Amino acid sequence: MPFQVSVDERGIAELVIDNPPVNALPTRAWAEMARHVQQLGADDAVRVLVIRAEGRGFQAGVDVKELAADSRLIVAANRGCYDTFAAIYDCPVPVISAVHGYCLGGGIGIAGSSDLVIASEDASFALPEIDRGALGAATHAMRLFGMQKARHMLFTGEAVSAAEAHRLGAVEQLVPRAELHRAALELAGIIAAKSPRAMRLAKWSLNGIELLDPKQSYRFEQGFTLELYTSPDSQEAREAFSEGREAHFEGKGRRGERG
Repeated sequence: MPFQVSVDERGIAELVIDNPPVNALPTRAWAEMARHVQQLGADDAVRVLVIRAEGRGFQAGVDVKELAADSRLIVAANRGCYDTFAAIYDCPVPVISAVHGYCLGGGIGIAGSSDLVIASEDASFALPEIDRGALGAATHAMRLFGMQKARHMLFTGEAVSAAEAHRLGAVEQLVPRAELHRAALELAGIIAAKSPRAMRLAKWSLNGIELLDPKQSYRFEQGFTLELYTSPDSQEAREAFSEGREAHFEGKGRRGERG
């Protein structure tokens, strides 16, 4: 199973992503994650939800190998990502993402849909989709990092370090790797000790006053993701990535040439 789910006596729920080797999730797992979050949010015993991961990194997005084997799954994968991010954003209780190692693509969607993000000092955040013939999660990167940094991340594929994420305000707390779980539970404990009704109303009110609705924004973004994924450029990018070579795109000029 790619997830471990638990709820302790304080009302702290934990959803742990555990899908080696890199915590990328196949299509069915995204749908499963959305259901887990919805069920936990509907449980009156749950006061706060912590999303974290085992292994080398937090989350590496969709399963690229699965999509390479059957590109028709892109529609279901898109739906699963949308449903998961929406479930986290709409979860009636506060959601904390505890990020370690890499946080890529869909991982940014998870963190960027959450209410609070804490990270270990070895964490990094990136949108490598541009080099894989895809798009995605720019909505959530913008929610975390702001417009300029999110655009830079999407256009270049370059990563943002945990220290830079903390400086930009995307990460609430930065801790050593060994202390990440403890720090997440400590923050969750503070929230769980508050009035459950007050906390649910606070979450509802904060979502209501947010100027940018990430669900509508992400759904708009997904239309372009699908358009690119079904294009020849996307196929070339995916094949080049799989073969470990530089991609060659039609109309790609050389340095100094004019189109």
